[in-house]
Amino acid sequence: MSLSIRVIPCLDVADGRVVKGINFLNLRDAGDPIELAARYYADGADELTFLDVHATVDNRSTMYDLVTSCAEQVFIPLTVGGGIRQVDDVARLLGAGADKVSVGSAGISNPDLLNQISNRFGNQVLVISLDLKRSPTTESGFVVTTHGGRQETSLDALQWVREAIDRGAGELLVNSIDADGTREGFDSEMLEAIRAISNIPVIASGGAGKAEDFPVAAAAGADAILAASIFHEGSVSINDAKQALKAAGYETR
Repeated sequence: MSLSIRVIPCLDVADGRVVKGINFLNLRDAGDPIELAARYYADGADELTFLDVHATVDNRSTMYDLVTSCAEQVFIPLTVGGGIRQVDDVARLLGAGADKVSVGSAGISNPDLLNQISNRFGNQVLVISLDLKRSPTTESGFVVTTHGGRQETSLDALQWVREAIDRGAGELLVNSIDADGTREGFDSEMLEAIRAISNIPVIASGGAGKAEDFPVAAAAGADAILAASIFHEGSVSINDAKQALKAAGYETR
């Protein structure tokens, strides 16, 4: 859908630090969020995503402070997710400096929340976080999970995507729990299935291991591509990712 493919570093934040694991488990420290955000901004990131992986009440106040500090230094769109359970949470995050919010588990337990956010703030603010697994229990072969992939729902992924779009989603953040942190590439089949039914932008997440994985995700229909570990550790730079996309014939910003 996009004229150019966006490259988005993701910072999973817990207790004021960036963390990273594999399949959402065994989290380890990956650095200071403000330092990393500033570095990615200087390196040419198109957007940034902060995800509060603990989303406790105590951690939430830390997150608001981080968002404000980041917004004062980094002048690209900032999406924040984790712990959003009501419309007032969105208002506070936007007031702190976020441009968009990412909603996952809360939208599944209370689908009307999506309508409320979209109606109050506009669908450009609402990103649906989809933590999906392959499963033989659903018609599409993909099931929606909650709690960072640890709990499977009975929701077929494509069925939930359609409902989320109908309720006012502005973007879909499609994260493969199976691929997360493995560095074995994005789940192209999953992306293609969602692209086929979505009239809003799709963000690919989960599995980036090398620069060449980015054009593969774009070919599967991703409008934006998100990665964490490879950027944090420097094995792939944002410029590497953009050069790989350009070499494959995709425009970047």
